[in-house]
Amino acid sequence: MTLSKKIAYIDLTTGEIESKPIAIELRKKYMGGRGLDMYLLYNHVKPGIDALSPQNVAFISAGVLVGTPSSGTGRTHIAGKSPLTGYVGSSNMGGFFSSELRWAGFDHLVIKGKANKPSYLWIQDGEIEIRDAAYLWGLDTQATQQAIRGKHGDEEIQALTIGPAGENLVRYANVMTSLKNAGGRTGMGALLGSKNLKAVAARGTMDLKLAHPEEALAYNKRVIDDILSAKASKIMGRYGSPFIWGITNSSGMVRVRNFQRNQLENGTAVECEELEKYSVGRAGCFGCQVHCRGRYRIPDGPYKGIYGEGPEYTAQGAFAGEVDCTNPMTVLVGNHLTNIYGLDNLETGSMIAWAMELYELGILTDKDTDGIKLTFGNDEAVIEMIGRIVRREGLGAILAEGPLRAADIIGKGSAKYLVHAKGMSNLHSDERSTPSLALGVATSSRGADHIRSRAAIDLFGLPDSLLKDVYGQPTPYDGPMNSDYTSYVGKSRQVLWQEMCYEAVDCLGICKYHTVFLGPNYPNFEEWSRLLYYNTGLELSPLDIWNVADRAYTLERMFNLREGMTKKDDMLVDRYYDEPAPDGIDKVRGSKIDREKYNTMLDEYYEMHGWDKSGVPKKATLKKLGLDGEPSHVL
Repeated sequence: MTLSKKIAYIDLTTGEIESKPIAIELRKKYMGGRGLDMYLLYNHVKPGIDALSPQNVAFISAGVLVGTPSSGTGRTHIAGKSPLTGYVGSSNMGGFFSSELRWAGFDHLVIKGKANKPSYLWIQDGEIEIRDAAYLWGLDTQATQQAIRGKHGDEEIQALTIGPAGENLVRYANVMTSLKNAGGRTGMGALLGSKNLKAVAARGTMDLKLAHPEEALAYNKRVIDDILSAKASKIMGRYGSPFIWGITNSSGMVRVRNFQRNQLENGTAVECEELEKYSVGRAGCFGCQVHCRGRYRIPDGPYKGIYGEGPEYTAQGAFAGEVDCTNPMTVLVGNHLTNIYGLDNLETGSMIAWAMELYELGILTDKDTDGIKLTFGNDEAVIEMIGRIVRREGLGAILAEGPLRAADIIGKGSAKYLVHAKGMSNLHSDERSTPSLALGVATSSRGADHIRSRAAIDLFGLPDSLLKDVYGQPTPYDGPMNSDYTSYVGKSRQVLWQEMCYEAVDCLGICKYHTVFLGPNYPNFEEWSRLLYYNTGLELSPLDIWNVADRAYTLERMFNLREGMTKKDDMLVDRYYDEPAPDGIDKVRGSKIDREKYNTMLDEYYEMHGWDKSGVPKKATLKKLGLDGEPSHVL
């Protein structure tokens, strides 16, 4: 059955490996993927440890629907204590690794200790080995995957790997699979690098038996047809996520020159239609018919002939908007380099843009930059700094430490110019005109984020009645709702609902582009309940799935509080409150977040979660969710 896949405990220090089944009781409480990983994180990571020490633990998992014919079920989750923030480390990626892991017999890997030399994990049909990775160390992420396939003589092997950034412990190094699928946020590549773990490779031929195959296939097809009929899916299949750039930039909802402007002049040069000129086709992840992954080839210059996938919306912001560059080659090359080096492109672009503002202000000088002119719009400087961060050279070594550590090193008031939450830089978006998105950025459990609670449909101007239909289930909500995205009314519910939505799909292993992230009529809790039953036999109602998400998200909160987080970490940086947005459409220009209204919204959000005014879960809430006995050490 689909729920028979095991959990494996791997100690890299001793070489011991143990596997065991996952009790159905824990499936009902956490399902799998991110949910069960959060349970394991809270139970296996001791309070206060150094995130780059052998005491940290890495968790790699597949959601419970991964490998089935359900739509968009190709997601892999990676967790641990974040080397970047010191709080919850959690990253999610597409591709084909998680399905291969399940076919090889495992749903969850718990990786402890530190190997005494570069190593990788080899997983095949129920067996796990720790292998020598000396021949892989130093290779980029693409070369590593090919070398592993060559070593084992099998092109069907799927591997997660770190690049030079992870080996050099850049605190926002990511984990990669395929050409562009990135576990990008919170520095999980640095965590694996600290363990001398270069890669995890899987090859499986074991069955995934559906619980109710005829019903599963019929219902899966119905859900897929509904997704593919949506206009947003058709646009995603044509252009991928870069289609978002045109509307957000023209509206004035992106941050430019770090946070000085909110609209990129001549930004049409990097819109999806322009990037499409370099396209050589499209691809999809496992179980996905949308095919949002672009493929491109660089036609000229130093990187002529380079073939890659992407870029995503995040690369447009990182290597165009934030650094004020309008050359599409900078976006394509920046995307390629961060992918092969194994870097979070969001954090990379933000750190370079921050350094550029410091240079403009005179806080950084030519001496600090080793002569690099870190001026906004300097395409060559952007590309050069990516390499210097990876190699930890000069200023790059400071930027490799991430926002808060870098600001401590530089000093001179440099922290004022960071745009972050909980020590993780924000996406290139500007939320001064969108209180719901601002609340989501600030309260996200893993730091500034756009895919953990973003109420994207708040921007659509949908009727209040439709918003109430979406946000009024599976738990009742009788409060107000407002279709104006500049309003503060009802936004707390939207953020909390989207938190539960995204937590749930991360437990199931479903892509967020197959959810209410893209539109109000995409699948949500009702559809997931039926998909879960037909494919796995696990009977959870829509409300049960909500409670699974609530339980897991509350554990994330508990972990952060245990590691020293306080209410101040749920606040925005001062620039959101003090500097009006200078550009954009009339509705956006001049906007800023109202401190008093934000604090009221935050209090509402806490109350809806069952947390006290300091953001600490109440005893009654913990008891209701069955968390009053954690850590329980059942797994």
